[in-house]
Amino acid sequence: MHDDRSLVEARLKRVLEERIRPAVYPESVPLTVSVWTAPGEPVPVAEGLAAPRSPIAVGDAWGAPWSTSWLTVAGTVPAAWAGRTVEALIDLGFDANMPGFQCEGLVYRPDGTPVKGLNPQNQWVRIAAPAAGGEPVLLHVEAAANPVILDYHPFLPTELGDKETAGDEPQYRLARMDLAVFDETVWQLVLDLEVLGELMAELPADGARRWELLRAVERALDAIDLQDVNGTAAAARSRLVEVLAAPAAPSAHRIGAIGHAHIDSAWLWPLRETVRKVARTAANMTALLEDEPDFLYTMSQAQQFAWIKEHRPEVYARVKKAVADGRFVPAGGMWVESDTNMPSSEAMARQFVHGKRFFLAEFGIENEEAWLPDTFGFTGGLPQIIRNAGSKWLLTQKISWSQINKFPHHTFLWEGIDGTRIFTHFPPVDTYNCSMKGSEIAHAARNFKDKGVARHSLAPTGWGDGGGGTTREMVGKAARLRDLEGSATVRWQRPAEFFAEAEAEYPKPPVWVGELYLELHRATLTSQARTKQGNRRSENLLREAELWCATAALRTGLAYPYERLDRIWKTVLLHQFHDILPGSSIAWVHREAEATYAGLAAELEELIDAAQRALAGDPAGGRELVFNGAPHGRSAVPAGGAAVAVAGPGDCSVAAREGGGFVLDNGLLRVVVDGDGLVLSAVDAASGREAVAPGGRANLLQLHPDFPNMWDAWDVDQFYRNTVTDLVAAEEVAVHAEGPAEVAVRVVRSFGSSAVTQTLTLRAGSGRLDIDTEVDWHEAEKFLKLAFPLDVHTERYAAETQFGHQFRPTHTNTSWDAAKFEACNHRFVHLAEPGWGVALVTPSTYGHDVTRAVRPDDGGTTTTVRFSLLRAPRFPDPRTDQGRHRFRHALVPGAEIGDAVREGYAVGLPERRVTGSAESVRPLVELDQDALVVSAVKLADDGSGDLVVRVYESGGGRARGRLATSFALAAAVPCDLLERPWDGTRGEVVADGDGVRLALRPFELVTLRLTPAR
Repeated sequence: MHDDRSLVEARLKRVLEERIRPAVYPESVPLTVSVWTAPGEPVPVAEGLAAPRSPIAVGDAWGAPWSTSWLTVAGTVPAAWAGRTVEALIDLGFDANMPGFQCEGLVYRPDGTPVKGLNPQNQWVRIAAPAAGGEPVLLHVEAAANPVILDYHPFLPTELGDKETAGDEPQYRLARMDLAVFDETVWQLVLDLEVLGELMAELPADGARRWELLRAVERALDAIDLQDVNGTAAAARSRLVEVLAAPAAPSAHRIGAIGHAHIDSAWLWPLRETVRKVARTAANMTALLEDEPDFLYTMSQAQQFAWIKEHRPEVYARVKKAVADGRFVPAGGMWVESDTNMPSSEAMARQFVHGKRFFLAEFGIENEEAWLPDTFGFTGGLPQIIRNAGSKWLLTQKISWSQINKFPHHTFLWEGIDGTRIFTHFPPVDTYNCSMKGSEIAHAARNFKDKGVARHSLAPTGWGDGGGGTTREMVGKAARLRDLEGSATVRWQRPAEFFAEAEAEYPKPPVWVGELYLELHRATLTSQARTKQGNRRSENLLREAELWCATAALRTGLAYPYERLDRIWKTVLLHQFHDILPGSSIAWVHREAEATYAGLAAELEELIDAAQRALAGDPAGGRELVFNGAPHGRSAVPAGGAAVAVAGPGDCSVAAREGGGFVLDNGLLRVVVDGDGLVLSAVDAASGREAVAPGGRANLLQLHPDFPNMWDAWDVDQFYRNTVTDLVAAEEVAVHAEGPAEVAVRVVRSFGSSAVTQTLTLRAGSGRLDIDTEVDWHEAEKFLKLAFPLDVHTERYAAETQFGHQFRPTHTNTSWDAAKFEACNHRFVHLAEPGWGVALVTPSTYGHDVTRAVRPDDGGTTTTVRFSLLRAPRFPDPRTDQGRHRFRHALVPGAEIGDAVREGYAVGLPERRVTGSAESVRPLVELDQDALVVSAVKLADDGSGDLVVRVYESGGGRARGRLATSFALAAAVPCDLLERPWDGTRGEVVADGDGVRLALRPFELVTLRLTPAR
């Protein structure tokens, strides 16, 4: 037989495109359209419905950037259409290739009842089935003119990302506005041919099944009268029945599909628009659930459910009903799909606390899976947090984006830094927006790494980001793929059902140990410095507010601010979403985030001040109390307590250095600053050991060009290192402070259009050199680093993460090592040789890199740590990071890992001084083991008055200690993160009088619920 495959395939493509698809709507009549444009921000539905309208027609322009127009479409179903299915086709000017990234609409009935969303792949609204003929049609559309930020030529700088700079040029033109007859038989034929044509293209050319499909398709096309598609569609479908009924092979890969619409809580749109995107999508999906009895849909992010509840209660009522029916499935159990690299230990824990509590309170559902398809990598501390939240599974897809190394598994056990293992799945379909294309289904089956021992994967299915979610076409395709020869099988499946089956079929999966590093989007650790510092400051202030408010509540009876703390935590958690905290959203998002963080800081400072004043007593008492919110004692003040200020002996000195510069000394640390304001030497007096590498100069600012190949705000590509400018020249190097308590040197530099002022400070009794860096930044497409070349020979270093630290290599032995050229730290980076180490601590930055080199003169190793301070990408915010910034870093020579932990907390939680009548405030709890660290002290969220204390082992070893309470203790119970009794603690937790004896494993976390005797 001659090979005519290409001829038949080309025929199928043209006939589908030019004849069959247009015949889905064989008859249509135009609708009349009128419009009202809201003058500012979106208005309530009642106001939009009642506003006066003006005529508008197909082809007319509408929609200034970020504006909202209320359209009314009206018409009458022709009498001749009686008995037929009628739909309205409303095209706002969509580009079918950009679902989720352009204008959108939500349709309402005249009484204000929401119907469904309008999106590029979902432009229809069912009017009647069957129609009686003569029915009036009246619908209202709330149309959002969201501008296209990420266009066909991506990553071009644009001012459209903020309503203050976007202008008022209309963005769209109305396209089709019709009433039309819907021919379901033709629509079904389209799906038949699409499924078979797409499957055919994935099958081997020498296989019988491909030829069977080809001939069946050919016979179907022969049955179609191209001048009467509607009259011959049924006959064409009959030619396909046999090939569509052939069952899949028993060994076929099995795909559990779940309706999905990943919606970024902010990205190329502001938070207020996400509120509407979620409502549109939920309206769409609840309507589709009613139409399709086999379909299941899942939505994560408790915040998004809360938005619907607050802003669209009519839609929320439909959501709640669908959840109760088991069809609309809350997933993930987190407040938002957050970044996991940068949030603190407590913040990461609270993502699950607030997310799970919302789902339990609203729906009586507790998720056992974490659902993070789009997050930019996962820290080694996360498995323990997932487990302590009562969950046991994780889904993500983003690791498939890695540029260099292909991850070796799709289903596996992920082991965290403490040894906790979480059953984890990466969907091999390699997208969280599956559309049921044959190429996607075939890719999932071919790509699955665990063949032979497992054959089950998940496919989140639907258009995301306001694209409307799953379509009826996707549901129709899934029905045909349920059991089809040559294809993987597809069935709708809830995430929990998928995980239970996958876990059962794969009892001994492989294990991946340590972080899941994404080899992409590394610059998200640095972009938008103000957002990142607002997050860090909020986390620290929340720790203090809970500590001091709990202390004041138990000591003085001051009312504990449950509701305010709950609201503030949820706001902070929202802003940890994986495009807000990483700095990859439009200017509008980050402008609002900066204002939000400032408001939260003021409110938290107020709470802290009120609690501390209550504890300090009458200010007329005249005693100055020092409050220490850090988890370690300092300056004779215990952790979590306060004491009258006592001035210690000062022994700091500063002297001019021959050749320029100064020598700073406090008896613990001797620092030499040269005439350029760079640190030539930092000697740890206890060991006599020099921290700075011979020939090196620390505190060195370095400037790189920064123009990645793609994803400007997200990416830094390794070639940026090929060109570097050392910022050495100083305009001023002078003594800034001189006294027994502290000495400081001030350094002023300028470069390009920017300026830097640094203050290097050494304080009495401190073994660290503090470096404050103020930058007035006005560069474009540049990357600013702060470098510390250290005389340390080590193959790995430690960087703090949630409830511990993780090790990374200093070398590039393998492609996996080389790919980690930019990484995340929380409070510290620590490098050590046996018996001696150096810590670099910061409350300001996350991104860093570590490299090593052998010195040619003495053969020693220089290990250089560089903190990433600022970038200047032009997309999506063309003025990213422009303006003034302040950073804090500290060099701690002679530091063990425990010193790194202690100093890391200390720099972010400074002492506070309050005048009162009390001599001291005893801590509520005290630990007698420095390796055991208290990460939270708060009252239980249920209002019982119980005290909740979270403790973790911080050094990476086993640690024993006793947590003593300063109040009579009635009971002490280990809990999960949601403060429920829990028997999952692996270490020893034993009540011991007014205290608890602890024996924790490396990096183990334990939450204690302490009931005071009353």
